[in-house]
Amino acid sequence: MEMRVRESAVRLWSRWSRPMRWSLRDNEPVLIALCAPLGALVGFAVVTMHEGVAAIHWLIYGISLESSLSAAPNLPWMRIAVIPAAGGLGLGLLTVLLRRFRQSEIVDPVEANALHGGRMSFVDSCRLAAATLISNGVGAALGLEAAFTQIGAGLMSVAGQRLRLRRADLRIFVASGAAAAIAAAFNAPLAGAFYAFELILGNYAPAALAQVAMASLAATLVMRGTIGVAPIFLVNAPAMSFHEWQYPLFVLLGIGAAGIGITTMRSATWIETQLRRLPTPDWLRPAFGGLMLSLVALPFPQVLGSGHGAIQWLFDSTPPIALLLVLLVAKIAASALSLGAGFRGGLFSTSLFLGCLYGDGVSRLFGLFGPWLAGSYTVFTLVGMGAVASTIVGAPVTMVLLVLEVTGDFNVALAVLAGVVTANTITRFRFGYSFSTWRFHQRGKQIRGAYDVGWLADLKVSKILRADVTLIGRATPLMQMRELVPLGSRSTVFAVDEGGRYVGAIDVGAIHDQELDDAAGVVVAGDLSGNRGHFLLPDMDVRTALSRFEDSESETLPVLAAADDSRVIGYVSEAYALKRFAHEMERQHSAQVGERDLFNIGSAK
Repeated sequence: MEMRVRESAVRLWSRWSRPMRWSLRDNEPVLIALCAPLGALVGFAVVTMHEGVAAIHWLIYGISLESSLSAAPNLPWMRIAVIPAAGGLGLGLLTVLLRRFRQSEIVDPVEANALHGGRMSFVDSCRLAAATLISNGVGAALGLEAAFTQIGAGLMSVAGQRLRLRRADLRIFVASGAAAAIAAAFNAPLAGAFYAFELILGNYAPAALAQVAMASLAATLVMRGTIGVAPIFLVNAPAMSFHEWQYPLFVLLGIGAAGIGITTMRSATWIETQLRRLPTPDWLRPAFGGLMLSLVALPFPQVLGSGHGAIQWLFDSTPPIALLLVLLVAKIAASALSLGAGFRGGLFSTSLFLGCLYGDGVSRLFGLFGPWLAGSYTVFTLVGMGAVASTIVGAPVTMVLLVLEVTGDFNVALAVLAGVVTANTITRFRFGYSFSTWRFHQRGKQIRGAYDVGWLADLKVSKILRADVTLIGRATPLMQMRELVPLGSRSTVFAVDEGGRYVGAIDVGAIHDQELDDAAGVVVAGDLSGNRGHFLLPDMDVRTALSRFEDSESETLPVLAAADDSRVIGYVSEAYALKRFAHEMERQHSAQVGERDLFNIGSAK
């Protein structure tokens, strides 16, 4: 009886919930409204993880809950020497254990939006978040933003999948989750929103504006209602004066910032390559990397953790120039070691700290030549912070807005803009990657951003082939072919052998060529066939198919059953492949701008 009641309830829910899901996916105002509670939930998750890491630092490093690891005074040297390596060993063993139960590769928000239409696994997102919390907790020189954005985007992706959202809408949900995470992490809703536009969505789509903004704002309000309204670091307003003639110096600062960012990204890859060459199992690499990190952190404990506290230390004190420059090199080495060894985390906060060290150090070097920069050191620090971070993270507008929200000074934001534009432009032309896309490149995935290219892989030849194919045996005489295929009935037929295997394509016009009348008694189908080496396979995407047409210089190509099975199962014309490709391009663009019938002329009123 209980089982029957349960089955009836399930059927009733299925009948009711499916129309509800379809009505939600077609109702943009409802989706906008949903982003508020979901964004708030992401904000609570960020607060929980932030406080959880603070508790870990209190437990194993003995610092107060209000302190930051990178600025904690008098850290015990024994803990610095032992904890990163021990934590790396634990992380390596945990990774091996988790792979026994789940071997799937973790998809991050950028990859999800670029290749998978916004589809992410929340379980895998929790795996990455846990590894990031452990890594940062034991002192890896990386930030928590990777965990924040992974959880935020994963949560919104799962919600969107449950609602059966369209591909474009699901990608916006993923971007909204990442925006909420960054907004909560830095108490900066504008920076969070534009982080999503620049890095997670890949464009400033009008259709995404309200949803991203709603999630970002909701998460920020949660952060301010729990932790507080203060920005991530405090800047002394009187120290932010500068003159217009200093703009060329900001541009010069941006040039150097590009070099700092590129060096940091290449260093991480180089160290990872070297560590992989060691004759040790992969699960031991984090322990070895933790030991190397300890050697760097013993004289310079400021390199531990994300660097938030050390940024505030820079604004509150006047370190010697030599210390600033040495710390810059040490932080680059510590971050590269952490990433290369297998610790998990991001470079958002790390790049901010690197930029502060670089900007402060360079400004004080300039100051050695005279007092003409007095009072502008803080501005140079902020310009360096934004320029280096824009190079590594790949989100220039985000960095300008972050400085604007932290300082509230529009003139300083313009100064930062000069350095950011310079650094980002040089990086784009000389290197071509941000850190996230550089990591994809190293893994063999040619992703230059979150632009949706996954639909190209989904549009397979199997979806556009025509099955009404005409096959002719290669021994068929010419006169019989003329009877089988009248002129004008089709443009191309395909010759096959006795086993039905592809021999070549035959132009129907050639079959009816009057110059062959004298040889009609001896000419067979095999004599007229050509292009045997040019064909398509069902699992090819449309872009590969179009390149095959270009290589073969043919208007029609056969589709074979498989690479090792040359039976002809259909054909595709170049004109139809181009038509479907153009139609999908138009549909994707329509979804991005929020007008689903943008290219449908017949729908115009």
